Amino acid sequence: MQTDLQIARAATKRPIADVAKRLGLTYDQILPYGHDKAKITHEALAGLSGPEGRLILVTAINPTPAGEGKTTTTVGLGDALNRIGHRATICIREASLGPNFGMKGGAAGGGRAQIVPMEDMNLHFTGDFHAITSAHNLLAAMIDNHIHWGNALDLDTRRINWRRVMDMNDRALRDVVVGLGGPANGFSRQSGFDITVASEVMAILCLARDLADLQDRLGRIVIGETRNRRPVTARDLKADGAMTVLLKDALQPNLVQTLENNPALVHGGPFANIAHGCNSVIATRAALRLSDYVVTEAGFGADLGAEKFLNIKCRLAGLAPAAVVLVATIRALKMNGGVAKADLGIEDVAAVREGCANLGRHIQNIRSFGLPVVVALNHFDGDAEAEIAALQDYCAGQGVQAILARHWAEGGAGAEDLARAVVDLAEGGAQFGTLYPDDLPLWDKIETVCTRIHRAGGVEAAPGIRDQLAAWEAAGHGRMPVCIAKTQYSFSTDPTLRGAPTGHVIGVREVRLNAGAGFVVAICGQIMTMPGLPRHPAAEVIGLDDLGQVEGLF
Repeated sequence: MQTDLQIARAATKRPIADVAKRLGLTYDQILPYGHDKAKITHEALAGLSGPEGRLILVTAINPTPAGEGKTTTTVGLGDALNRIGHRATICIREASLGPNFGMKGGAAGGGRAQIVPMEDMNLHFTGDFHAITSAHNLLAAMIDNHIHWGNALDLDTRRINWRRVMDMNDRALRDVVVGLGGPANGFSRQSGFDITVASEVMAILCLARDLADLQDRLGRIVIGETRNRRPVTARDLKADGAMTVLLKDALQPNLVQTLENNPALVHGGPFANIAHGCNSVIATRAALRLSDYVVTEAGFGADLGAEKFLNIKCRLAGLAPAAVVLVATIRALKMNGGVAKADLGIEDVAAVREGCANLGRHIQNIRSFGLPVVVALNHFDGDAEAEIAALQDYCAGQGVQAILARHWAEGGAGAEDLARAVVDLAEGGAQFGTLYPDDLPLWDKIETVCTRIHRAGGVEAAPGIRDQLAAWEAAGHGRMPVCIAKTQYSFSTDPTLRGAPTGHVIGVREVRLNAGAGFVVAICGQIMTMPGLPRHPAAEVIGLDDLGQVEGLF
């Protein structure tokens, strides 16, 4: 059996100018990065007008080690929509180097449903993440430089919340002390590193409408407080202009193609735990202007990814999905039903039925936003007919279609039934609405998400949390949406608690104000903003073969 990398390497790619032409873009409206990648220029983006296509969101049940295939389904569905006669564009996030060299692997799809060039996408791509890292760390350097040269803003070094970032998993950098070595090296203070995808700069780039909006948002970043507790912003430090310069090219969406030569915009990659976990607004908006259908995805399961896509991205960007695809696999359902990973190859209809509780919870949650949903059963070799029938019977009882999709093995041809079902749902209309109004108090928004989406029996706040939220409301930030940062593996904060738990307590241990991005983060449980590498990271098997080609990248 060929690996994903071998399949991607054997693809017959079209020149990127031909892919752009399918979108109605001329050569002077793109900036080629080699033969198979390009950016859509700011000028081209500003000139887009006319009606928008329909937006299709792909989400999934809670992730398991068995795999769900959300990106693979996104790509396969996009290819299938093109096969049945619609102009469809795929919009996904860029991959982070940390997970690629850690344990998660790449983010370009799999099997016959991939976006290429897969190697470039999963490595440095067009340099967007490096630009974000540089812009973030420029601000960090200007903070310490300001303190070194007299601290005219009276920054309280104990209350600086702007850490540094890098796009690699490195647990040794979670907590560090900077400025050691004497007066020439600045003032010593405790700080740390986050992974680049957790940076507020990443979230800002993915929510900005254009360069002017980007700089305005960067300027609003709150980096800390003065000794009398006045917030200090990036604009106060005069850093916003230089940061915008570093991000000027990165704000332009990246155009690539699927194995079937259909257009894909791959842009941005905010962490789905600590931020909203979706591709950029600017890419989604461009695709909607250029296509009949836009297929996009949100990070992790629907309780984190779809909730944030709908309550944060759609709210702030004025987007309204036409339909939702909920991805599940028989293997993952069996894990939710209590089966160990080593035993997933054994037929177990009872475990499938038990695991469907997780699927059903996500169906209910999506419907609470007024959106129609279809279940995509991502087919694996070894799925038993009785197990498939059990899933489809369950979904029928929920009033939802469950469609067997074979895009991993067959590409777009294997997802045509799914594509037809999506078109039917989208044309039937939706009554989309966010989960809570803008003017609801911040704590009430947190409780609403935790109780209605995660089905918590209660939400507890660490000391000082409610006072901090009240202070932000008094400062004019009360209308912001909230972002619940917690484990992706469970509706609870316990990653081992699978299925559809209820009655658990979610503890909010910290809140963060992302004033530039425009949302408040509630950190729950033991979530990390700088991951570590596993005992045996993927980096151990990644290298170059005798021909100089990458091997081991998955």
